[in-house]
Amino acid sequence: MGTINEHREEELRLDPTPLNPSPSPFGPSPIDAQKLDAGALFVLKSKGPRWGRFYVGPIQFAVCYGAVVGCTLLGGQTLKFIYVLSHPNGPMKLYEFVAIFGILMLVLAQIPSFHSLRHINLISLILSLCYSACSTAGAIYVGNSSKAPPKDYSITNEGASRLFGIFNAISIIATTYGNGIIPEIQATLAPPVKGKMFKGLCVCYMVVTATFFSVAISGYWAFGNQAAGTVLSNFLVGGKSLVPKWFLLMTNIFTLLQVSAVGVVYLQPMNEVLERKLADTKSKQFSTRNVIPRLVSRSVAVIVGTIIAAMLPFFGDINALIGAFGFMPLDFVLPVVFYNVAFKPSKRGLLFWGNTCIASVFSVVALMGAISAVRQIILDAKTYRLFADV
Repeated sequence: MGTINEHREEELRLDPTPLNPSPSPFGPSPIDAQKLDAGALFVLKSKGPRWGRFYVGPIQFAVCYGAVVGCTLLGGQTLKFIYVLSHPNGPMKLYEFVAIFGILMLVLAQIPSFHSLRHINLISLILSLCYSACSTAGAIYVGNSSKAPPKDYSITNEGASRLFGIFNAISIIATTYGNGIIPEIQATLAPPVKGKMFKGLCVCYMVVTATFFSVAISGYWAFGNQAAGTVLSNFLVGGKSLVPKWFLLMTNIFTLLQVSAVGVVYLQPMNEVLERKLADTKSKQFSTRNVIPRLVSRSVAVIVGTIIAAMLPFFGDINALIGAFGFMPLDFVLPVVFYNVAFKPSKRGLLFWGNTCIASVFSVVALMGAISAVRQIILDAKTYRLFADV
């Protein structure tokens, strides 16, 4: 990244595009002219501004907005879960809880910038560790209790369905491990770029590995192939809790608070871009001229995401879609392609062909994952219909 940073001023002077906007009068932002994220800088150096503007940038924003939809859905599912604990046969449907969570997101979405989120990020990290530990402990408790359901570890699907299921699962895993996009977007908020990004990614992947594997392994051990997309759903069978209700309530509250924080963080890049287009740089940040467009743009973004989440309440499918269309290209394909273009390693060397093989293999995996994800959403939509209560 050092070579890229040396030419940053010249690139910014020659190309005042959306990737290189004028400095915001409202303080630092993650894509401020002098503080572009490392991914954008790499694209500028290797492929030029058009690639960043028309390909990489849209994928990044689509991934972030897809995560907002997923968080809104998970928040609604969590609210419904808490409701079912006290009203097992209650009349309220999932889409109503998604709408309620959307209202909460409407309020939280008004937080001004990434810098206002630093404490929320820390709280989110703590909550993530807490609910993952609770989920793991609950799964171990259920698996060792007399209430444990029969365990079946066989693979249910066959033929093409099994193949599509494999690629769907790979896409979900890509989404789980692709969350390093946020440290990357925030990487250049202050120099040095490389050091801060590396530390942020190390922490990110340490947390993801610990939480993902602990929940996945314990959940599959306790419930076999009946483990749900959100393992907390397995703790409630026929309105009866397999773990103490206070424990289940506490775990769901941790989950609810954490997805609220994550949704706000992933919404922020879109907010920054929209407000740069709509804001009046000559007016103050909290003037009526700038507050009203910000309120409207952020509210519309949350409302649209909430409607999508209520229409397609399939959390696993949304994760797979995000992974196939977003995280796989961003994490496994584009970096090695841009590396070959920017640094031009010898075509006779192992590095060039290793990068080429990685890009080729994961391009195929991403394509198959995208087909599998869309197929699964269509199947689930036919089975459960839009605005289903699942």
